[in-house]
Amino acid sequence: MDPLSNVLSLLKPKNYLSAGFEAAAPWAIQFPDQQEGIKCVAVISGECWLSVEGMSDGVWLKPGDFALLPSGRPFLMASGREVKPVPAAEIFDPSRPGRVMRLNDGDAFSSVSSRFGLESQHAGLLLKALPPIVVIRDENGEAGLRWSVERMMQEMREPQPGGFLVLQHLAHMLLVQALRLHLADGAGSVGAGWLLALSDRQLSRAMSAIHDEPGQRWTLEALALVAGMSRSSFAERFRQVVGMAPIDYLARWRMLLACDRLENTDQPVSVIAPALGYESEAAFSTAFKRIVGCSPRRYARDRDPDARPLNERIGMVTSFSLAL
Repeated sequence: MDPLSNVLSLLKPKNYLSAGFEAAAPWAIQFPDQQEGIKCVAVISGECWLSVEGMSDGVWLKPGDFALLPSGRPFLMASGREVKPVPAAEIFDPSRPGRVMRLNDGDAFSSVSSRFGLESQHAGLLLKALPPIVVIRDENGEAGLRWSVERMMQEMREPQPGGFLVLQHLAHMLLVQALRLHLADGAGSVGAGWLLALSDRQLSRAMSAIHDEPGQRWTLEALALVAGMSRSSFAERFRQVVGMAPIDYLARWRMLLACDRLENTDQPVSVIAPALGYESEAAFSTAFKRIVGCSPRRYARDRDPDARPLNERIGMVTSFSLAL
């Protein structure tokens, strides 16, 4: 797979909620913490103000604009900056997903939004380099993005059998299309990270090589050759764009793959280590502990309820029951 598909497959984004929204001014809605999820908002008609908690300023969204909020922080949407917001829970009913909610009995503004939960335990390693708001301005009338948004709104306005599944797939299409447009725009030249590197013609070659063959015994010289650059120029540009050295990125990507295998397969460390390019279990375990913070076996045990002591498992069941 290409690097973007690699990363999204590892993050395992799952669409928990999609909804349409129509309103007449004035209106303002405060959305809560997204629990480390990704929020997507596409504006169909009208304009709105969007700001994320912790940002000094927000952005104005116009028809055709798409906003990606990867930080999971609380955020505000409003027809104007001075309007007093109401909690999102008063507008959107989580027990009725896939519906179009209306406010102030008007449709001067309309939008479609989706929220994705991330099943990966280490999504932060891949998302922290993105800005709190990624805005894709559909100035060229991107047909694919527009079609997905309009189709989602149609599915919500005219519910049909199988509609829930259709919305799930359309939401995933929106997410991928938005990231594609962000890449095509040079990743907005904001911040640093793997996504920004994919928009760089030479660095993307090295990124693809790392993702295609994570078990290869990559060296700085070999990756520079793939990128078609000198060793020093490659190292400097990679660090500047991605925010870390090439070999450090390689190690982090290997550990994310290792975490995924420890969580979702029965592969032992003796199989995972050589598959990811390590000559010995000891070398792999040392790298894993340095990056993840614990040993591979401890990581696997902590995520396997059956491997925990009986009293700990009983405690977990009791806590879960009380939470319900």
